[in-house]
Amino acid sequence: MEPVTDSVEDYLKAAGRSAEMTVLDGWITAELPGLSRVLWRGRMWGGTDQTIIGYGKLRQPRPRGAAVDWFLIGLAEQTKHLSVYVNAAEDGKYLIQQRADRLGRVKVGAAALTFTTLEHLDEAEFLSLIARAGALNPEVV
Repeated sequence: MEPVTDSVEDYLKAAGRSAEMTVLDGWITAELPGLSRVLWRGRMWGGTDQTIIGYGKLRQPRPRGAAVDWFLIGLAEQTKHLSVYVNAAEDGKYLIQQRADRLGRVKVGAAALTFTTLEHLDEAEFLSLIARAGALNPEVV
């Protein structure tokens, strides 16, 4: 995946789930004001083509191979659900994994949180998660 220069605002307006995406974008930008906000496009490691709004830029080490430029928080619309990626860890475990039982009716991967509707996400816990990710990564711009 690579950052692209396409407009985040245009992407949000054109999204199939524009209203929910706009709410999530608002929550993230309110919790982490001043972070860069850039569209990323390309093939994810799992082989699917994605468009992700990336918040903040960081250099992420990979288990095998060289470190990559990546985002701290990512927001994506999928065919049947919404995804939020939180690339922040504490005590050797991704924050999403640590808080999985408090985030609502969601599915949790290593650093990915997916849910079918915004109503399934616990807003207060989500905002706390985003704030903690920012606090753990103060160098991210």
